Amino acid sequence: MPTSPLNQQVAIITGASSGIGAGVAEELNAAGMKLVLTARRADRLNALAADLTDCEVVAADIADAETPQKLVDRAIEKFGRLDVVFNSAGVMFSGTIDEVDIDEMCRMVRVNAEAAVRMAYTAVKHFQQVGSGHLVNVSSILGTKVRPGAGVYAGTKHAIEALSEAFRMELAKTNVKVSLIEPGVVDTELQSHFLVHPKEMLGIKQPLQSADIARCVRFVLEQPSHVRIPVMMVIPGEQAM
Repeated sequence: MPTSPLNQQVAIITGASSGIGAGVAEELNAAGMKLVLTARRADRLNALAADLTDCEVVAADIADAETPQKLVDRAIEKFGRLDVVFNSAGVMFSGTIDEVDIDEMCRMVRVNAEAAVRMAYTAVKHFQQVGSGHLVNVSSILGTKVRPGAGVYAGTKHAIEALSEAFRMELAKTNVKVSLIEPGVVDTELQSHFLVHPKEMLGIKQPLQSADIARCVRFVLEQPSHVRIPVMMVIPGEQAM
């Protein structure tokens, strides 16, 4: 089997303890990448890293303002370089105006928008200094459309859509790439608090798995330097939108 162009490159993966982040960690490690994995749950990170090679675990809250720079510094200290940042940490709360917990909504803004913005800027500033790199932000199908009960979550993802496009335009003449992944319904624990899972609400019998998204992320990252994939929407075949 040919060696992946990602072999020996280094990636930071946020939200790596479960779901899409964990799936992407497995896929990129299989391509030969060295990884810095971060999330709040150290036990989950260590369990994942035990099955991988060349991994550094950093248990941290991505919502802490210092965390993004600490992650970049750790990658350089441990592996001597940083090529990719997969910016996927997030939480999901939903509910109608009468149902929502405002504190939960505000935490979602801090994690999904503010923390993601800090990570994105920190990554891109480093990539500009070294002359190359690839930032991959994770949005959602709800970053393009909104539905009742998901206004704040969709708003955080709309913010990431706008940020990613602005970055792409600013960096178009450089060797720093920016890509955005827009998943549809993925069967992860992100929706575990829902009384009715989105796949049931939408009548989707076969939702996406984290491995499906991970293969798409690897495809995006393996493209040659002259090819850019600014946006990739990935949805189950049964999802009409």
